Amino acid sequence: MADKRDYYEVLGVQKGASDDDIKKAFRKLARQYHPDLHPDDKEAEAKFKEINEAYEVLSDKDKRAKYDQFGHAAFDPSYGAGGAGGGFGGFGGFDMGDIFDSIFGGFSGAFGGGRSANPNAPRRGGDIETATTIDFMDACTGKKVKVRVSRNEQCPDCRGTGAAAGSQPKTCPDCQGTGTRRVTQRTPLGNLTQQVVCQRCSGKGRIVDNPCKTCSGKGIVRKAAEREVDIPAGVDDGQTLRVQGGGHAGLNGGPNGDLHIRVDVRPDPIFERDGYDVWTEIPLTYTQAALGSEIEIPTIDGKEKYKVPEGTQAGTVFRMRGRGIKRLYRSDRGDHYIKVTVEVPKNLTKDQKAKLKAFEDSLSDKNYQKRQGFFNKLKDKFK
Repeated sequence: MADKRDYYEVLGVQKGASDDDIKKAFRKLARQYHPDLHPDDKEAEAKFKEINEAYEVLSDKDKRAKYDQFGHAAFDPSYGAGGAGGGFGGFGGFDMGDIFDSIFGGFSGAFGGGRSANPNAPRRGGDIETATTIDFMDACTGKKVKVRVSRNEQCPDCRGTGAAAGSQPKTCPDCQGTGTRRVTQRTPLGNLTQQVVCQRCSGKGRIVDNPCKTCSGKGIVRKAAEREVDIPAGVDDGQTLRVQGGGHAGLNGGPNGDLHIRVDVRPDPIFERDGYDVWTEIPLTYTQAALGSEIEIPTIDGKEKYKVPEGTQAGTVFRMRGRGIKRLYRSDRGDHYIKVTVEVPKNLTKDQKAKLKAFEDSLSDKNYQKRQGFFNKLKDKFK
């Protein structure tokens, strides 16, 4: 275990860091070392795996508490000692929470006969969290992406039993498969009976005399895997998608955990998203706004012609119903809003200025409704 870095050190946070600080640190590092940004970079890939592994433990309240108390031995099956008296690492992937329940629950057994959990019952595998970054248009239309994860998988050679081919684990004769033993001690208050972890099988309830060489008797192996995932149309920046069964392999025939993928969406230089609506700012010339014009506007479906009416004012917003982003897991869509800005021409020539002045002189207040209304109000106010 000496070569395995402390999870807090991996994420660059203090041991007492808040959940938000841990999440922010993970997101920052995951983006920095994501394999998509470092193709064929083995060092970045290794760091990305290490970051995911650390976050998987520290983001879970129960797992974090156990890690704070027992370190890496509390969770990673790769560090199981595998032998009697091997300490907490000897559990080799067994859920330590149940062991602790049995130990501390033993006091109730001394006075009322408590029961311990079956160590060989099916156990669900742990969840994995990772991240992927996509473009704005990919979020609108959906995309298939490949994500890389490091996860525990059932050993292909022993099929999870931990025993070499041609052999099978046997029930521990000391605990009869329960993983715990009752120990009675004399105290000034009388005899006290406690449930303790069976040292012979390290709490597993089974003994493997001929361990599988591939997994060293643990029944699982750690593998880096690349998985293709469908990112649905309508996903938003920061949303997390769940891939059922994409997490760590279960124990004793239990189901796999889930894979949680946080989606980061790159901002677009033209489109701005507001929920499922899309906003686009379109600059018009003074003449286009005054006389009206057919202009070409960008939409998430491609370029389209749009007729701007005569006398359009700066700040006017036009709405295109149902032309926004598809709602997640639904068929309907948001709207597309076009906000108009009017660009005042610069660097006019002397002749252009003269013509513009003549044009202005030809206008009257009736051509400027807002201006006329404003000055009428001003007159009334200062009568």
